[in-house]
Amino acid sequence: MADARPVGAADPGLFGPDSVTWNIHCDPMMWIAGVRALYLQALHPRAVRGVMQNSDFRQDTWGRLMRTANFVGTITYGTTDAAEKAGARVRRIHSLLKASDPDTGDRYGVDEPELLLWVHCAEVGSYLDVARRSGLPLDDGHADRYLHEQREAARLVGLDRARVPAGTPELAAYFDRVRPELAAGPEAREVDDFLRRPPISPWLVPARALLWQLVARLAYDALPPFAHELYGRPAPAPDRVTHRLVATGSLLRCVPSRLRWRLPPGHMVNAMARLGPGSRPTPYKLRRQAAILDGPGRAQDSDGGDSTRWRKPG
Repeated sequence: MADARPVGAADPGLFGPDSVTWNIHCDPMMWIAGVRALYLQALHPRAVRGVMQNSDFRQDTWGRLMRTANFVGTITYGTTDAAEKAGARVRRIHSLLKASDPDTGDRYGVDEPELLLWVHCAEVGSYLDVARRSGLPLDDGHADRYLHEQREAARLVGLDRARVPAGTPELAAYFDRVRPELAAGPEAREVDDFLRRPPISPWLVPARALLWQLVARLAYDALPPFAHELYGRPAPAPDRVTHRLVATGSLLRCVPSRLRWRLPPGHMVNAMARLGPGSRPTPYKLRRQAAILDGPGRAQDSDGGDSTRWRKPG
């Protein structure tokens, strides 16, 4: 697709300031959503083996989390070129990695499409669920638009966009289909134990350890009921969890964005410097449906431009 931007115009990247992606990925609740995604991803035995057998997750948890945050930040707020390079690097690394099933001896690549699809859906599903339940003004149309946009992120890691859920009904159907393949095997139990009691360096103050426990507990409680059933640990009623998510989101959003966005890796600050103050993320943009459907950014080019396709059926 030819680039239609005026000569000299700043590159909005894959999504652009008026996308749903742009306006929720910088929200502080995405950290809790990311931990929720880890819990959920660990329930796919083949996927979690690929992580546990090929990474230093146990020794470098914080580094791994920051690398993931850096990747998401780059493809969300970076230039198109930076996003494409980040995706190419991930695809190159994945192409070299293998995992094995200890029961059958079967060896397989971690870049199998079904495994990449599970990781993608667990991640974007977690981001969307936590964002909506914590109080961001996302209606069903926004949710469908977000999942459509995230097919571009799926493409970057090696998936065929056409096979990736592009709306909430499709995502729900995908989870229903994959549910029989999920189990809380030994690796999932190890992830669960690690997230509940991560090793704490001596220099970490007790308050930080306590904060992590609160994050991990809320992330676990926000999982869907089938995940609680598989892990075998109960969780509060969904409405109580939603109340906690709203309260936590309200508290974290009281921290001035100019301070939050300067924390590493700082992609939002760089994006605003590139595109100007009008690129500042704000929930109010999510209420402007026309801007969301028609704003800049390659991922917002719909298939045929028919905005009616983002409405939920029924």
